[in-house]
Amino acid sequence: MAQILLHGTLHATIYEVDQLHSRRGGNIFSKLRENFEEAVGIGKGTSKIYATVDLGKARVGRTRMIENEPENPRWFESFHIYCAHLASDVIFTVKDSNPIGATLIGRAYVPVSELLDGEEVDRWVEILDEHKNPIHEGSKIHVKLQFFDVSRDRNWARGIKSVRYPGVPYTFYSQRSGCRVSLYQDAHVPDKFIPRIPLSGGQFYEPHRCWEDIFDAITNAKHFIYITGWSVYTEIALIRDTRRQKPGGDITIGELLKKRASEGIRVLMLVWDDRTSVRLLKRDGLMATHDEETAKYFENTEVHCVLCPRNPDNGGSFVQDLQISTMFTHHQKIVVTDSGLPNGETDRRRIVSFVGGIDLCDGRYDTQFHSLFRTLDTAHHDDFHQPNYTGASISKGGPREPWHDIHSRLEGPVAWDVLFNFEQRWRKQGGKDLLVNLRELDNIIPPSPIVYPDDQEAWNVQLFRSIDGGAAFGFPESPEEAAGAGLVSGKDNIVDRSIQDAYIHAIRRAKNFIYIENQYFLGSSFAWDNSDIKVEDIGALHVIPRELSLKIVSKIEAGERFTVYVVVPMWPEGIPESASVQAILDWQRRTMEMMYKDIIQALQAQGIEEDPRNYLTFFCLGNREVKKSGEYIPSEKPEPGSDYEKAQEARRFMIYVHAKMMIVDDEYIIVGSANINQRSMDGARDSEIAMGGYQPHHLSLPSQPARGQVHGFRMALWYEHLGMLDNSFVHPESEDCARKVNELADKYWDLYASEELEQDLPGHLLRYPIGIASEGQVTELPGTEFFPDTKARILGTKSDFLPPILTT
Repeated sequence: MAQILLHGTLHATIYEVDQLHSRRGGNIFSKLRENFEEAVGIGKGTSKIYATVDLGKARVGRTRMIENEPENPRWFESFHIYCAHLASDVIFTVKDSNPIGATLIGRAYVPVSELLDGEEVDRWVEILDEHKNPIHEGSKIHVKLQFFDVSRDRNWARGIKSVRYPGVPYTFYSQRSGCRVSLYQDAHVPDKFIPRIPLSGGQFYEPHRCWEDIFDAITNAKHFIYITGWSVYTEIALIRDTRRQKPGGDITIGELLKKRASEGIRVLMLVWDDRTSVRLLKRDGLMATHDEETAKYFENTEVHCVLCPRNPDNGGSFVQDLQISTMFTHHQKIVVTDSGLPNGETDRRRIVSFVGGIDLCDGRYDTQFHSLFRTLDTAHHDDFHQPNYTGASISKGGPREPWHDIHSRLEGPVAWDVLFNFEQRWRKQGGKDLLVNLRELDNIIPPSPIVYPDDQEAWNVQLFRSIDGGAAFGFPESPEEAAGAGLVSGKDNIVDRSIQDAYIHAIRRAKNFIYIENQYFLGSSFAWDNSDIKVEDIGALHVIPRELSLKIVSKIEAGERFTVYVVVPMWPEGIPESASVQAILDWQRRTMEMMYKDIIQALQAQGIEEDPRNYLTFFCLGNREVKKSGEYIPSEKPEPGSDYEKAQEARRFMIYVHAKMMIVDDEYIIVGSANINQRSMDGARDSEIAMGGYQPHHLSLPSQPARGQVHGFRMALWYEHLGMLDNSFVHPESEDCARKVNELADKYWDLYASEELEQDLPGHLLRYPIGIASEGQVTELPGTEFFPDTKARILGTKSDFLPPILTT
């Protein structure tokens, strides 16, 4: 049967299965279980029956497990499914779970063609075996389906539209109005770096300074300081700009937190417990998070630092539980404190939260100059970070790995949502009940707007997460209650995956352009070329890349301009030739190729001959510095012939893109900890947090493009990356802008990759070094099989032994 594109929202309900019995005597489940018990030598078990929803080879929903109802399992569960899939049928699969996996009972099929008119389909569907024969007489599953195509979505390609936009639906946290947001590019911005960027109302963009603001928030807290991190390293200093010193700014963050705790401030920290960092294996662990070191540092102090493993939710199989606890992480990076009022009043207190991509650990401090060698005797002498070469150290010299990242500060009602997230996580894994009871404090202002509705700088902000009941206390157990709380019910867990929902909604609303910076970019594996892989084994099922390519396709078909810009690192941090890095690069290539094939097919269908990079273009960041007198002189040298030595001699290295951000039409922005991969978007893998917000007085309207803080922030980022601003940059959707940015990035890549070095690189934005063939295949650029100074393939290499769940 022909496959049909389902692009929209599918509402599905699975009610029950009837008559699961065999006329020849004996229940089918007793037979399955007897076979299993005999095979593995365990005692009698109970049937645990669940059902799944598939579109093609993509799993898009699953019910909870029903115990002790072997003949008539009843779920009555509903699913809200975002689709961007080619499929001929919606497939309902019924399985029986056991401690090491699951046993197939049968599948039921509803043709996609019957859903396209948008009418509700409510019926009993026959359950078939693998050969599509009935499993036994009269056994059926009762389902209800209704599909809503994106073309019928009132928000499709309409932007925010008005101040009454209610936010992303079906989520745990509602959108909050009357907020303030500060956006941060990198940990620090030197004075006078940002040029005059005009905003509406005669204003100009003013940058904020992340680690300075976090230092002030910690220093000025009167009641509590709550921190979560993938990593927190006690030996780093937050204040390093000699032109912007602060009283007390010369101490490490470890000393600062101990000082504040000794002054009676409640300091609670949740740091991810890297299970590979047990002393028998390696003190720093595979991820070098310093978790053991940090916990030991705060032992017998008044700082309460808890190492949190990524525990599974209840009910998974032994194999699944082992996967979760050893493969996945706590990835949220937040600071929550009480703070004085903006007018300087310190007696009354409000809540301030910081959310984004920057961990309070080594290697994260950087400015927009992203120096490789020139800060090795100052800001980075005691913070030399270079994990891409074996044995790299300050004593052997640069290049250090520069770090580009994005963070935010949230004030107003949404800051309380971040606080509640911390409290949920502490109650689940923090141990003792040490949370400050804010109701008992008279001077804490309860959640309320902190700006008037007519304030031009007001924000509407919504908090999103990827997290499950294994990491957050108080999630409801029943699917009905979970759905009512904006959560998703799974086979054995309750999941918040609203970050993925936020990205999907923002992409679907987009009118003109999208700008993304992210540490990873892979997904929608159901749409990859499957000539050399089994796509159902990959499991990178989130739809964000496919949503982006389908958005561009829809605009090509409508004869409208639309451009997507994506900035990623050259390679994921680590030894670039290693199997894991090469596997991730391979998934990234497949994702890019899937998107370019969609776009080129749409261009060909319209008879348009145009470079697909005018619609979708990928970049990375890098730097190159000529040697200057007075530079730090290392006492040792890298190993002769090593890639480290080559990079040192060529005076170049990538700037590591660790940001997790998307800007839509200069009116809406998402900033958080979540990467564009399955680990971050799944909800039951890495735990994540993000904000999505806009300024209601600075929307993108037909008469006037958005010219608020989001626009100013994007222009500041482009100035950082390109070393200049051009008039075309104010209209990123235009062909002029796409061509200009691509021309500059091509030029900067050529300078970066050149054998000659005559001057500093004039800008950091580099073309991602790939070519695009006539049918959309992603190829090597001539003569560039490997990244400069490495033996690492740019297109990656498929791994035959690393499980995809680890690298997707």
